[in-house]
Amino acid sequence: MGHEQAHSPVTPLAIAVLALLEERPMHPYEMFQTLIARREDKLVKVRPGSLYHTVSRLADQELVRAEGVDRAGNRPERTTYRITARGRDALRNRIAEIVRRPVPEYPIFPVALGELHNLPKPEALALLRERIGVLETELADTDMLSAWAEEHAVPRRYWIALPYLRAMLVAELAWVEEFTAELVSGAFEWENLDPVTGARSACDGAESAAGSAVSPPAPPGAVANPVSSSSNNPS
Repeated sequence: MGHEQAHSPVTPLAIAVLALLEERPMHPYEMFQTLIARREDKLVKVRPGSLYHTVSRLADQELVRAEGVDRAGNRPERTTYRITARGRDALRNRIAEIVRRPVPEYPIFPVALGELHNLPKPEALALLRERIGVLETELADTDMLSAWAEEHAVPRRYWIALPYLRAMLVAELAWVEEFTAELVSGAFEWENLDPVTGARSACDGAESAAGSAVSPPAPPGAVANPVSSSSNNPS
């Protein structure tokens, strides 16, 4: 096992696997079933192939170890894994690292929002309304899961992520609804695009070119124009 491999970051799926094995030894298929049954696919991307790969990588790093092989009927052999002391330390350290300090996650939706003006207004409105419907469905699903957990007296420590997800959904839903209303009312200025060709009008093109020449303010402490500043100083 190489030094670099031993210190590779613990991925979100690896966190989920290590947390399951902290509960009890499992084989990968049981891990997959448990994650899906608990709807943890709302938190991490869960695919059988990627889960098996993650378990194998954790075993190579000695964060988990194979404990035995079982065979039930005509089913293929299944290897059961157990978390190691190193795995337990890696799990706790990674959780602490994530909670301690927020890091840029670069979600894709803000990227699309920043370029939404490239679509005709009717299309943008239709897409925003479609997103609102999806967000409402996800919000209802999250509420259903929370209600189920409460009804079955599941300790809150196991589903504390659900209220967080709900808060994020509510905030995004409110923002998208407000933005959509602005577009509908005409309060938000939009470029005139040909609905067939997508081409901008000549006027909009000139305004866009003029606007692109304006740069946002530099972050605090940054040099506003490092090139011109260096050119004014003799070498």
